[in-house]
Amino acid sequence: MRRTQRTQIRIVAGELRGRKIACTVTPELRPTPQMVREALFSILGNAIPDRPFFDLFAGTGVIGIEAISRGARSATFLEHDFRLAKQIEERLEEFGIRERAQVLRADVYRWAERWQPEPGVPVNVFFSPPFADLERRLDGFLNLVGVVLAKVPSDSVVVVQAEIGFPEKELPDAPMWERRQYGRNLLLLRAQP
Repeated sequence: MRRTQRTQIRIVAGELRGRKIACTVTPELRPTPQMVREALFSILGNAIPDRPFFDLFAGTGVIGIEAISRGARSATFLEHDFRLAKQIEERLEEFGIRERAQVLRADVYRWAERWQPEPGVPVNVFFSPPFADLERRLDGFLNLVGVVLAKVPSDSVVVVQAEIGFPEKELPDAPMWERRQYGRNLLLLRAQP
């Protein structure tokens, strides 16, 4: 039997501060906890304003929406699930930020192979993969991170959100990643030199 729970996620800071996103939490969709989001954006700080932000495996879209709220130049949301992508689009309209966002209903793995970031423009890329990907396609996920790292311009920041037990030592250039832990949640951050 599937366990589901209705919840509301609050935007923490910026122009949309206090706005709420309603969602249903399921084993496949578990939004980033508020404490972890606050920590993420505190760490990124000045790396958010005026930069493109990529929310991969977007789910509710709360990470990319929070980035826009805090001044990101734009946010690109990648979400394979048609219903979740549609909900993100509806939230962007509701919050009046549609013109600063792009929602792609796409497979992240295929998208990354074709993605060409704007040369010389630092970006922020946030990965929050479904547990199923980490269980069934871990090698593919680690390769995906490597593909993105090879393409991002200097001064970009790549972040992987996972939980304790994630094989962080298998990330590309593992010693270059900064590790932060919040309960069972991990943020693994890599600034591109």
